[in-house]
Amino acid sequence: MAWWVAFHRIARLGSVRFGLLERAFPSLEEAWKADAPALRAAGLDAATVDLVVAQRPEIDPQRELERLEGAGVRPIPRFHSAYPARLREIADPPPLIYVRGAMAPQDEWALALVGTRRATAYGRQAAGELARDLATNGVTVVSGLARGIDTIAHRAALDAGGRTIAVLANGLDTVYPPENRGLASEIAEAGALISDYPLGTKPRAEFFPRRNRIMSGVSLGTLVVEGDVKSGAMITARFAGEQNREVFAVPGSIFAPQSRGPLSLIRDGATPVASVEHVLEALNLTMIGAQMDFGRAAPPASEDERALMAVLTREPRHVDEVVRDTGLAAARVSATLALLELKGQVRDLGGMQYVRVREPAPAYEASATPPKQETIP
Repeated sequence: MAWWVAFHRIARLGSVRFGLLERAFPSLEEAWKADAPALRAAGLDAATVDLVVAQRPEIDPQRELERLEGAGVRPIPRFHSAYPARLREIADPPPLIYVRGAMAPQDEWALALVGTRRATAYGRQAAGELARDLATNGVTVVSGLARGIDTIAHRAALDAGGRTIAVLANGLDTVYPPENRGLASEIAEAGALISDYPLGTKPRAEFFPRRNRIMSGVSLGTLVVEGDVKSGAMITARFAGEQNREVFAVPGSIFAPQSRGPLSLIRDGATPVASVEHVLEALNLTMIGAQMDFGRAAPPASEDERALMAVLTREPRHVDEVVRDTGLAAARVSATLALLELKGQVRDLGGMQYVRVREPAPAYEASATPPKQETIP
């Protein structure tokens, strides 16, 4: 394993060049010790050979492995049984990934849920409810830990008690954005953080497409909630299409820039999604008879709560409208809204706008058992 990690620290060694080394040498240890002529004979270009020869003296394979262990990170080469099976299926899969947390067999049922960092209230609500319902139905929610839709998706999956995977565009000893450090720790406890960048790698703009390719690669499909036509979410959707994975999109307002990406995907054949059932049916999942009680909100207890829930919908409503339609005093409405929000039955969108939170969808189970996969301690 140490030799994989050592070679992976050399920047020009991607999937293709790793493959050349694997085919030319009995082991990567022998490749690490090979001289320049032997490396050239293996098929490496002159620039890569020069880079390997120059950087090898600065890299201690065993020390690199110890650094990973100290950071709680496990390297997984693509030949290993713990490597995500769906990721291995794509063209030129990463030769090595790093994992903090645990991969599990149920991660074979994963969906990438992605979108803009500048989400609308509609997009935030859609992302949260869809991620929650996916998690409730046993689907692992994959996203990129970015601000906006990604953060909402991870948080909703965790709050639903489900699994979530965050794919990072940097080493796993760095969390970007920094305000998501706490969220990243929670994900590592209830899912996994994944990267194909070595420790010490800082995030750069050009690293994100590679990260997006892994997000779609580990997933059955990609669901775009919001994003412009040139957004990172659209890059992830394009990779999903290239990988023969399902592409889904949440339709939005024709006047909102954030809806341009999803609407263009739908025009090009993506499955429009208005509820989790649309995703589960497209992924060939079948409904079980019993509905899960998990995550369902308790019915309102008081007359005031029942009155408010009768007039609130999934469309934003201003407090003044609620006061008018219920006939209750403004102070009672405000107090009752606060209580309902604590119960998870309504959501405050800001600007004195509230929406009713939809109950989770019925639980589904997959039509086939996922293949067994090693659980990473």
